Amino acid sequence: MSLTLEQVSKVESGKTYIYSTDFTLEAGSLNVLLGPTLSGKTSLMRLMAGLDVPTSGRVLWKGQDVTGKPVQERNIAMVYQQFINYPAMSVYDNIASPLKIRGLKRAEIDKRVQEAADLLKLTPMLQRKPLELSGGQQQRCALARALVKDADLVLLDEPLANLDYKLREELREELPRIFTASGAVFVYATTEPTEALLLGGNTASLWEGRITQFAPTLAVYRHPNTMTTARVFSDPPMNFLRLTKQGNQLKFDTGVSTPAMGVLADLPDAAYSLGFRPNHLTLERTSADALSFQVTVAVVEISGSESFVHVKHGEQRWVALVGGIHEPAPNTVFTVYVDPKHLYVFAADGSLVSTSALAKAA
Repeated sequence: MSLTLEQVSKVESGKTYIYSTDFTLEAGSLNVLLGPTLSGKTSLMRLMAGLDVPTSGRVLWKGQDVTGKPVQERNIAMVYQQFINYPAMSVYDNIASPLKIRGLKRAEIDKRVQEAADLLKLTPMLQRKPLELSGGQQQRCALARALVKDADLVLLDEPLANLDYKLREELREELPRIFTASGAVFVYATTEPTEALLLGGNTASLWEGRITQFAPTLAVYRHPNTMTTARVFSDPPMNFLRLTKQGNQLKFDTGVSTPAMGVLADLPDAAYSLGFRPNHLTLERTSADALSFQVTVAVVEISGSESFVHVKHGEQRWVALVGGIHEPAPNTVFTVYVDPKHLYVFAADGSLVSTSALAKAA
């Protein structure tokens, strides 16, 4: 059992929302759509569900073309960030509604509703109406209804966004187990790289209507195939530095040159971009061959246990994510460091360079 998109695209009023897309999602798999707002996640899910018809291409389910088949004739469950419940029904009846439509016996309905309610911490609220619940509780009700439906395809569009932190963490741990056990195809849309890593499975990174990479989640994180994928799969976004390798020298776009040491010495002469994640931009030298840069502080954000130090290096802005509280004043000039083992090397066209200089991402 699989869902396949063959050269699927979506164009409306001359605007392309989804460019030609090919990929296959297997039964029992958890597939994360990761991208910023307006990258095409919801548009792609609507095409999978049959809520929209693609401008070109086909949608195949179990090898059968279902491109023109309406959503009502597909065994699909979908949960949006903005929850949808039946206001006149109790929470119990909301969750049970797809099971009653299928004509299941009362005992089986009650068993499934109770299991979903226990998982989503809704048991004390089963006799309430949705409007008597908080926003987060209403979202959990909608999520429970989708989980009990036993659908072949479950589409979750940022379903945990309205939940409190503790419940989000609990569900992120529990959902992958549920997904695997169900045998369905699960698609989970999120803007958060951390959420994709916690969920695991496979990840498709999206940018402006294009899937830039689709592979097991850790593979996409550790080896992003382009600078675009690297930006998508880093929060804060990955920092970049342009340079040219000439002989044994690295010439940065700021006009500064430095000897090409370590793995960078093996690069062929050409123009490159180096990428490094914010947590690998340090305020202290961590290795003898670390690259050092003079930067100017723009602003500092303190989250409590960590500090986000925003700095300027020439025309580029970087973020250093460092442990503890750091409060350098704006316009302070100081030195930051990057260990070469944490560098990603991208060619002038933005593609990942396959050399020994590839980072081993933490």
